[in-house]
Amino acid sequence: MKTTEIAIIGGGPAGLSAAISAAYSGAKITIIERNHNLGGQLKKQTHKFFGSQKQYASTRGFDIATILENELKKYKDQVEILTNATVLGLYEDDVLTIEHDRQYIKLKPEKIIVTTGASEKFLAFPNNDLPGIYGAGAVQTLMNEYGVKPGNNVLMVGAGNIGLIVSYQLMQAGVNVKAIIDAAPKIGGFLVHASKVRRMGIPILTSHTIKYAHGKETVEKATIWQLDNNWEPIPNTEKDLDVDVICISVGLSPLTEFLWHIGCKMKYIPELGGHVPIRNENLETNVPGIFVAGDVAGIEEASSAMVEGRLAGLCAANSLGYIKEDYELLKEDCIQQLDSLRSGPVGEKIRIGINKVIV
Repeated sequence: MKTTEIAIIGGGPAGLSAAISAAYSGAKITIIERNHNLGGQLKKQTHKFFGSQKQYASTRGFDIATILENELKKYKDQVEILTNATVLGLYEDDVLTIEHDRQYIKLKPEKIIVTTGASEKFLAFPNNDLPGIYGAGAVQTLMNEYGVKPGNNVLMVGAGNIGLIVSYQLMQAGVNVKAIIDAAPKIGGFLVHASKVRRMGIPILTSHTIKYAHGKETVEKATIWQLDNNWEPIPNTEKDLDVDVICISVGLSPLTEFLWHIGCKMKYIPELGGHVPIRNENLETNVPGIFVAGDVAGIEEASSAMVEGRLAGLCAANSLGYIKEDYELLKEDCIQQLDSLRSGPVGEKIRIGINKVIV
C-alpha cells in the first residue's frame, strides 16, 4: 500500500493550485486525476481571463494550465501524479482505493483535498438524445483540444458566460451560430461577452427555450418558443431553426459523490449550483482532514477555483505541521483575492451562497 501526506482528488485549476501551495509549504503530495493529463477545464479554454495579475489576467486558459504545471515541476521530488486514475472510495481505515491504468491500488493519505469540479446540467425536451446535441464543455473539447468542428450551424441554449464564450469560439472556427437563447429574461453572462457575439451578428433571444429537436439519425432542426413572465411557453411563438448542432449551456452541478460517500455534511445551496459541503474558513469540511476547493465547493469562475485551491493547500499543509513564516500573509492574501473576485453586483449570488455554508 502506498502512503502520502496529502492526496488531491482532481488535477484541474483548483487541484493544481492546491498542490503547488501545499508543496511550497513542505508537504508531500499525490494528485489523482481521472483524465490522461492535468489542467482540467483550463485545457479547453482559449479565452483570456479576467481578474488580477495574481489570477493570470489577460492570459488564455490553456496557457494558465501550462504555467501551473511548470510551477508544480519545481516540487517534483515532493509530488506524485497519477493520471488515468479514478478514486473509488475512502474506507474506515482511511485508505483510498483507486483504479489506475486498470490496476487496483490503495493509498493512505493523512489529509485529502477534494477538487473534483463539476458536471454539466442538461435539459429535458423531445429528442434530446439525438447525435449532434452536446454540452458546451464537449464542444470546447472537440474544437479547442482536438481541432474538430462539431457541425456547421449551431443553436446555443444558454446565455451565461460559458454559452457566450463558446458561441464566440464557434464563430472564430467558422461555425455559424444561428442564435443564442436563454429562458431567463436577462442575459446571465458578462455584457462584454454578449457585446462581442452581438457584433458578430448573433442574435441573443432572452425569455426563450427549446421546444423540440428534429431529425432521424442526427439533428436537422430545432424548434424554439418564447416564455412569459412566469416562465411558461407562449403558444404560437414557435420558430424553426435549421441547425445540425444544439449546444446546451445551462449551468454546472458540483461533482460531490465522493463527499456524500465519506459522510460530509451537505446543504442544498442554489446560489452555488446544488448540494455543496459545509466547511470552515480553512475550507475543511465537517469530516476532519477533508478539504474542498473549486467547483465541488460551489460553482464559480476558474479564477476563484485557483485561489481556493491555494488556500486549501496552505491550510491542509499547515494542519500537518508545515508552518511557513509567511503562512498567515499567504492565507490572508487568498481570502482578500476571493473577496475581490466575489465583489460587486455580479458576485452577490456567490456571497449569499458562501455565507450559507461557512461554519
